[in-house]
Parts: sequence; C-alpha cells; structure tokens
Amino acid sequence: MLRTSLLYFSRQQRVFNLIKNVGFARKMASRFVAGETIHTAMDAVAELNAKGITASLDLLGESVTNEAEARETGRQYLELLDGINKRKLDANVSVKLTAMGQDISDELGIEVVREVIARAKSYDSFVRLDMESSAYTDRTLDAFERHLFPGHENNVGIVLQSALRRTLDDVDRANRLQCRVRICKGAYLEPPEVAFPDKADVDRNYVAAMHRLMEHGRYPGIATHDEAIIAEAKRFAKEKGIAPDRFEFQMLYGVRRDLQEQIVKEGYRIRVYVPFGSQWYPYLMRRLAERPANIAFMAGNIVKESFRR
Repeated sequence: MLRTSLLYFSRQQRVFNLIKNVGFARKMASRFVAGETIHTAMDAVAELNAKGITASLDLLGESVTNEAEARETGRQYLELLDGINKRKLDANVSVKLTAMGQDISDELGIEVVREVIARAKSYDSFVRLDMESSAYTDRTLDAFERHLFPGHENNVGIVLQSALRRTLDDVDRANRLQCRVRICKGAYLEPPEVAFPDKADVDRNYVAAMHRLMEHGRYPGIATHDEAIIAEAKRFAKEKGIAPDRFEFQMLYGVRRDLQEQIVKEGYRIRVYVPFGSQWYPYLMRRLAERPANIAFMAGNIVKESFRR
C-alpha cells in the first residue's frame, strides 16, 4: 500500500509545487540527487571517480510538452558531454526518450537523441537509453534497434526491467544484437498482466536475465543493491570463467555507499547512476517506493546531522 501511494504521488505535479521549496524535502532529495546544475553533478562524479567508481549522469525530467523543451533538453546533454570531456571525468550519460520529445513524435525524439549520441561518439563516450513504463517498451526498443544502434554500436545501449514478463525475450533479442544492456528490477507500477506482482518472481526473472547477459551479452550493467543477487553474479562469473572486466555492477547515487566501496575493493567494476536537475520530485518518490525503509533511514540521518550543527 505504501509503495502504491508513493508511486501515485510521484505523478502529482501539484504536490511537487507545494513541497519543492520545503527544506526537509530538499534535504531528503539531496541524498539521492546530485544538486540541480551540471556543475554540482560533475563535482559529485569527480568525488566518485576519486574512489575508483565510474558514473552515468542523468538530467532529471520526463515527458516534455513541446519541441522547444525537447531541443533544450538535448542541448543540455551536449553541454554535459562537453563538460565531462573537458574535466576528464570517467562518466557517460543516461537519457529518456520522452524527455527528448518522444511523446510529441517518435521522429523528434530520435532526432534529438541522435545528436546526443553523435556528440558522445566524438568523445568515444556512451549514451544509455533509460527505460520508462511498459507503455514505452516497444517504442523504445524499436527506435533503438532501427534508428539509434546502427552505426553507433559502441556508443548507445538500453535498459531492461526484470519486473516485466517479456524481459527474457528482450534479453535474447539484445544478445543477438550484441548491444549493451543495463538490467534493473524496474520502478514503475505496472498492471499484473505485463509485470510480476510478487517480488520473488521479479528477483527470479532478474537472475535469469542476468545469467544470460553475463554469459552471452556484451558488457552488461548489473543494476541492483540486492546483496544476494550481487553474490550470485560473483558466483556465476567464477563458475563460467567470466572475467571481472566483462561486466559491471551499477547502483544509485546515495544508496549503499558502503557496498559500492566494498565492490571496488574486491576488484569489480561499479558505476553509479547520478541524477541531477530541478525535476527531482518524481525520481525521489520512485526511489522511496522501491524501498520504503529509506524514508526512516533518511529522516534519521537528517535529524542526526541537524544536531551536529
């Protein structure tokens, strides 16, 4: 019930308008979001790089309502890639097609993302196409396979969600293409006919997808904070003779920092997904919905920090 409520509120712009300037809410957001500007985001990446952790930067924001907004989002990503290159950061970028105009037209979204991919290619960098709700899965994968991946095979990849019943078929499709995949569990509330309602089924699907990607895919990103799944990835890699440089673990900014550093010490690669921007509210709500215990955790830390002042 709490997860459903949080996901509902993640879509309520009026609620965001009410709380966006509330200090407590912004303090909670700062745990998961690296500020609101490109500068603060790159500073956060520099700190991660100093710990041996790579990053993927995401300018927060989803469906835009007009072409000018879509092109401005694309322009900001070009600026972001320029900044990453200038500062010599070990980072790539993640984009949402809806933020690039997909809901206005598929053609616009593809055009704007192509410009971003081209800039990334000029720097020998990489663009990850984030996956949104199941309503966009076919459109995103079709745009990727037909228009974005050809000619940019080293510079663009996709995300698949183990919550969806279709995902193992999509994993096989990606392995045939030999494109890079980030596998995650998924943060959207989906109908049971397209997604597994039970966590145990989501986890089983995740492990099955992870095994196929590790054994037959191309440098998969294993995006999870689940220690049991992380341990299984390590076990499977040893069993199959898969070297640590053939995959990477991925985690969210501000989540399980201790585990991130432990993975580095063990000799595995890890990339942290670093979101930033003024549209932090929907992202924060989805993160809390994934693990409602984060609410108590963050509130406790905020109170402790307040007493230290």
